[in-house]
Amino acid sequence: MIFVDTSAFYALLDGDDAEHPRALKVWEGTPPGEGDLATTNYVVLESMALLQSRLGMPAVRVFRDAILPLARIEWIDEVVHAQAVAAFIAADRRGLSLVDLSSFETMRRLGMRAAFTFDRHFRQYGFQTVP
Repeated sequence: MIFVDTSAFYALLDGDDAEHPRALKVWEGTPPGEGDLATTNYVVLESMALLQSRLGMPAVRVFRDAILPLARIEWIDEVVHAQAVAAFIAADRRGLSLVDLSSFETMRRLGMRAAFTFDRHFRQYGFQTVP
């Protein structure tokens, strides 16, 4: 199972994004089967907000209708949220988001090692990244 981050979702949908060709190659090269991809409700929220802001509602609809159905959505509960907030405060860094830290905690809980992402923080926190 591969975790999918906002950066990958966004790069897939924005043809002008610098990472779009690489994202498309990964997406088309590894057609997801049921249960192969996972993300969190926090990533969905962040992705929809970013898509709406930068590309508009048509991109949000494509995301909802064509991409999201291929991923299992893990819902962040109070425990994971609290752990992510504690890690966020402890990290004391700009650029590292609460969404990232909740993703890392979710990946650890599910035993996931790889993420489809263009965010360097995943590697910094010990995860493999695709591409």
